[in-house]
Amino acid sequence: MSNKIERSSVPEYDKTPESIFKEPDVDNLNEERKLVRKLDKRILPLACFLYLFSYLDRSNLGNARLQGLPDDILGGDTTGILFDWITSVFFFSFILCQILAAVASKLIQPRIWMAVIAIGWGLSSTLMSTSFNFGGILVTRVFLGVFEAGFGPVIPLYFSYFYTKAEMGLRMAYWFGFAAVAGAFGGLIAFGVQHIESSIQKWRLLFIIEGIPAVILGVLTYFLLPNRPESTTFFNERERKIALERMNRATSGDIGAVINKAHIILALHDWRIYIAGVIYVGLNCALASISAFLPTIIQTFGYTNALAQLLTVPPYAVTTVVILAVSFVSDKLQSRGIFVAIFTSIAGIGYLLLLTVHSNNHIRYFATFCITSGTYTSISIIIAWFAHNLGSETKKATGIPLFMAIGQCGSVLGSHIYPKTEGPLYIKGFAVSCALEFLASACAIILTTSYRMDNAHRNRLYGKPDDNARVDTHELADKAPNFRYLP
Repeated sequence: MSNKIERSSVPEYDKTPESIFKEPDVDNLNEERKLVRKLDKRILPLACFLYLFSYLDRSNLGNARLQGLPDDILGGDTTGILFDWITSVFFFSFILCQILAAVASKLIQPRIWMAVIAIGWGLSSTLMSTSFNFGGILVTRVFLGVFEAGFGPVIPLYFSYFYTKAEMGLRMAYWFGFAAVAGAFGGLIAFGVQHIESSIQKWRLLFIIEGIPAVILGVLTYFLLPNRPESTTFFNERERKIALERMNRATSGDIGAVINKAHIILALHDWRIYIAGVIYVGLNCALASISAFLPTIIQTFGYTNALAQLLTVPPYAVTTVVILAVSFVSDKLQSRGIFVAIFTSIAGIGYLLLLTVHSNNHIRYFATFCITSGTYTSISIIIAWFAHNLGSETKKATGIPLFMAIGQCGSVLGSHIYPKTEGPLYIKGFAVSCALEFLASACAIILTTSYRMDNAHRNRLYGKPDDNARVDTHELADKAPNFRYLP
């Protein structure tokens, strides 16, 4: 029985023979640079703006909380428990659907997949504005999680079709950096909505303003996003040859809509993916709590609701710059783990400051910069880290959402460790997040050391391979003798 699952009606261009992978003459580096610029101009704006509104739609509850949502449909929610549940229920559906969604995405053209997903979460977010009780908003948040589960884990896989491991870190930084942009942009939108005089409640208006653009972007995605390199009409034939050669540097890409069942099993048995999951638990515990509670935390420094919304902007703005700078250096040095260890530690120090400094609001506000910069930067790097460390497309499609799904358990935790009754100090929330950030740092050191030792062992056994040579990973994935990890 074959190990591969293929779409029943695969177009002829998806049945390209193996000989297409023979390296073409790509002597002119200018051609390749021109192709990368072309990819950047088409793929990055779409992916980044999709993520901007994806993140806005999942995280705008924190802003809506200060605009009266609990009083209007949660009966006041004096304990904050109901708000915690509508925050965390998103992550339950998000966790359950990620692996299935990422694997299934290989069987459907990327532009169709991404368009349907974006329209789905945009509609779910917009319909949150129509909720009139706890059950109504709970249902819309569940569907928001279902649709967004098919976006975040699929983007690293999609990017790996077009970008080499030397380019991946910065592109993932551009993409994930828009989560930080969303935080800043969301604060500005919330600040503006706060001053709108309307018969519609402000939090409902916020959901409408931030939900509809995702639907419009979904429609644009259908017409503009390139499909896989071997099948997209976005390339001429020369560009296609260059793109396929790039796709197969230090690895080997699949042809067409194919799933290798053996590589799904390899991913499920890979201990490194689970260590990455532990790192992601810590990062997502911080991320979920930042998204939902940062305006509330800043409000405890003594600011009004409107000013607290506005003061969420600077930490996110600084974070965006840090993500891009660190990812650029990470690409240049071809090193990931050390940076994850450093920046999770910076986030941990931020939480330590919030735990130990109670009277100086300037230091406490500085701590929010440490937390956002450390957490967001580490997430960007770890996603890029595993986008090229799993060897095959199917193993990526399984492994990336697997460690993300494990990590989203941290999001559920982060949604429940800041109950309203524990303000303004939130000792429990800060302490748990602090411990998990430092645990993530230790795990990153374990992972990078493991990868470096494995690379050195293979170099001794098989010699050092050419970095640009194609490595046949169709059978063994990242265990192929000439495959080398990015540490």
